[in-house]
Amino acid sequence: MAQLGENGYGKSRVRLVKVSRREGRHELRDLTVSIRLEGDFEEAHVRGDNRDVLPTDTMKNTVYALARQIEIDAIEDFARALATHFPPENPVVNRARVTVREQAWNRIPVGGRAHPHAFVRGSDELDVATVTAEGDDVRVESGIDELRVLKTTGSGFEGYPRNRYTTLRETSDRVLATAMRVRWTYGLSEISHSEIRTRAREIMLETFADHDSRSVQHTAYAMGEAVLERCPEIDAIAFSLPNKHHLLVDLAPFGLDNPNEIFVATEEPYGLIEAIVRR
Repeated sequence: MAQLGENGYGKSRVRLVKVSRREGRHELRDLTVSIRLEGDFEEAHVRGDNRDVLPTDTMKNTVYALARQIEIDAIEDFARALATHFPPENPVVNRARVTVREQAWNRIPVGGRAHPHAFVRGSDELDVATVTAEGDDVRVESGIDELRVLKTTGSGFEGYPRNRYTTLRETSDRVLATAMRVRWTYGLSEISHSEIRTRAREIMLETFADHDSRSVQHTAYAMGEAVLERCPEIDAIAFSLPNKHHLLVDLAPFGLDNPNEIFVATEEPYGLIEAIVRR
């Protein structure tokens, strides 16, 4: 007695590079697009009837076709164009979700000037936008992945509970590093997503740098509070912060001291701190 539960399908990791060849200067956009459709696909699952199953290859081609027809400014706008494209043309689809990630490329400086058509890849940081279209309701979420930050002081971790398995030593001065995954939603609709993204990123970096951190949780809330205070367009902001541990190396076996200078950076295991700060 089986019954089909929640389901959906789509095309993931559609790679798109667009070059806008303006007079004397080219613009480069390096995007990765993922599409998911949800709706009444029971006939396909239960009876193998594919009459309502739009091929995922068609979804991929739609990405390229729309990219050719519209100007890509904010990635949120491109995600919206795709998300609102599929439901009207496919009646069984009741929800479409599109996520766009952008890899930054920076202009190569030549002779003190930015080159008009040569680029060098930036960091692993990615701008992210997700748009969900369901009927007349269109929801936009923006964010950043792999926003890597580190500070060498101004961070500690003390006063935590201890038991027989606790070996971690308290510290009032440690290296704090993380690779942020941040998502935020909006309370307004008619806004400049690109301008808000730039402003929110600057606020998070400034707060991270200046905040007297007593824990990663403490800094996460401080960043969220600062963003909400200075970005009235944002309704809520969510953080996922892996603690990129930098462990002090014991140099005593070599007859050396270590006044908080020599560390080993570890990837695993790591603490993962998550929090949502709402208006």
